[in-house]
Amino acid sequence: MSLTAGSRPDGTRSPAAVEEPTAAVAAAVATERVPGKARKAGRAGKAGKVPWRVRLRRDRALILMTLPVILLLLLFNYVPLLGNVVAFQDYDPYVSSNGITAIFHSPWVGVEQFSRMVDDPLFWGAAKNTILLFVLQLVLFFPIPIALALVINSVIRPRVRAVAQAIMYLPHFFSWVLVVTVFQQIFGGAGIIAQTLEDHGWSGFDLMTNADLFKYLVTAQAVWKDAGWGIIVFLAALAAVSTDLYEAAAMDGAGRWRRMWHVTLPALRPVIALLLVLRVGDALSVGFEQFLLQRDAVGVGVSEVLDTYVWNMGIQNGDFSYAAAVGLVKGAIGVCLVLGANKFAHLLGEQGVYKK
Repeated sequence: MSLTAGSRPDGTRSPAAVEEPTAAVAAAVATERVPGKARKAGRAGKAGKVPWRVRLRRDRALILMTLPVILLLLLFNYVPLLGNVVAFQDYDPYVSSNGITAIFHSPWVGVEQFSRMVDDPLFWGAAKNTILLFVLQLVLFFPIPIALALVINSVIRPRVRAVAQAIMYLPHFFSWVLVVTVFQQIFGGAGIIAQTLEDHGWSGFDLMTNADLFKYLVTAQAVWKDAGWGIIVFLAALAAVSTDLYEAAAMDGAGRWRRMWHVTLPALRPVIALLLVLRVGDALSVGFEQFLLQRDAVGVGVSEVLDTYVWNMGIQNGDFSYAAAVGLVKGAIGVCLVLGANKFAHLLGEQGVYKK
């Protein structure tokens, strides 16, 4: 006697055999009853995609929180970009009742302002000082936060580490007026060091008026003011390094320097690449207030950078179109430097500012 699948010798069917067609029929019926939109939503869910209406309803609180920031960004960062049109005009703010409508009444001169910039020796002098200061700060200023972060991270006691971190980060909140004043009171002709040397029969000095050392002076001021911020960033990256890596390296016989070279620095490399790309993109903006406060003491020849040059030509001399042309070229070069530095970071295997 032949038996069918799921049947017993007495001719009855097993419970499993009864349940199988019942489950299949129920699934078919449920599929037929599901509306078309629900089936589409199910397919979208399987593909890992969430409809934009669902995401909008889900994230509406976060969107409302970021909306004021987006509006401020558009108002103060993107809308003013439309004013770059004055770089191609002979802009006169007094040709109309207000400065905005004066844009539509100013004559169009094309690239005349850019030709003036190329032929202006003062512009090339400011550009030379800017590039020199950027290279100097990149070589001297950029490695210092990394070294200080490594030193602080090696401190065993958390209280000592927290105090050192707070002391180094505090000058970041100082204004440039206060920073220059502090350096004047220490390294100026009437400062503490000069007065102490004179009291002991030595000749004093005035570092604040030494034009030859001005580039090193402003670099030291930038290090003292902003190195603490870099320390915070690098310490946050070091906190994410697993201690298992250090323990494994120590078990393999690696000393302190070997662990730092093969574990710590590779962990910091993505952050270093990111900050380096941002720093290169800001190469032509070495500072404004810092140099403006000290230009009278050392002279315009060594303290004139592109930012102070734009301020001098646009605000003091009223040549707004020429200043806008210089600022436009400065911004375009900055964008090119960011793209080039980010491409270089990709070649090194790092993400940079954005992915490939």
